[in-house]
Amino acid sequence: MTRVLSGIQPTGEIHLGNYIGAIRHWADEQHEHDSFIFIADLHALTMDIDPSVLRAKTLEVASLLLAAGLDPNVCTLFVQSQVPQHPQLGWLLECVAAFGELRRMTQFKDKTAKGGEGAARVGLFTYPVLQAADILLYDTDRVPVGSDQRQHLELCRDIAIRFNTRYGSTFVVPQAAIAKVGAKIMDLQDPVAKMSKSRSSPQGKVLVLEPPEVMAKKIKRAITDAETEVRYDAKAKPGVSNLLELLAVSTGRSPEDLAGDYTQYGPLKADAAAAVVEFLRPVHERFRELQSDQGYVVDVLAKGADKAAALAEQTLRRAKQAVGLLPSRP
Repeated sequence: MTRVLSGIQPTGEIHLGNYIGAIRHWADEQHEHDSFIFIADLHALTMDIDPSVLRAKTLEVASLLLAAGLDPNVCTLFVQSQVPQHPQLGWLLECVAAFGELRRMTQFKDKTAKGGEGAARVGLFTYPVLQAADILLYDTDRVPVGSDQRQHLELCRDIAIRFNTRYGSTFVVPQAAIAKVGAKIMDLQDPVAKMSKSRSSPQGKVLVLEPPEVMAKKIKRAITDAETEVRYDAKAKPGVSNLLELLAVSTGRSPEDLAGDYTQYGPLKADAAAAVVEFLRPVHERFRELQSDQGYVVDVLAKGADKAAALAEQTLRRAKQAVGLLPSRP
């Protein structure tokens, strides 16, 4: 069975685009692949975050993933920091990675454009190598990535090939997973831009866990277009097309088909709002149940970490032996 790995940081708020574009697919595909899903709390340390907030958000994201349908009896769900082999392999890979190739990472350039490299944390510079360790530890075959992470996966592949060439066959070289074609959820207030954790305004993104009435209000206030015709045309009518996408995702119909049901924007907005609220209702209900049973969530993560660590240790041992480190005492 193909092994697939995905991770999510416990920072910011999970919005509808995250849920539709990634989390929902993880829940579906766990039955098709050997899925490893982790919460990347070590990566979250590259930015300022209050320790109590980090702990709370880690449990919140774990609860949300479970509420969205991830089954710990089917997939492996764990927290990155609870598997110590991640940073251990990260150091071995840092000794293979080159400064120049990390310097070329566009995300590092983008994130330091304002404050400058001098103020950037070293972890922000090196985290693509830790990301490579995340992937390589589990003999991962496929990694679902968006366009913003493709460069990092290419770096991971380059490091794995370089390590294998220098020290002998050690790592599986992963492939980028081709994401299933699906809805692309855009910012409600700027429908030519994707809905984003960091770049969207509060009114531009629908948060998965916010109250239904707040979701509905945001969707009803979404930017539309100057023309009054309702048709699906993402380039010419991005606002209306985004509303049709929301309605399509929530109802299982195509946006082109749905467009024929409307002659005015008002009813479309109202129906899209109601459909999204209903679409997320099961997630909200299960999340509330898990919030009242955090012991279960902690137990799921502990068992997931144990399972992940057992596999990660085998890979780390191979890598340590390959570079010439003495084996640990039995």
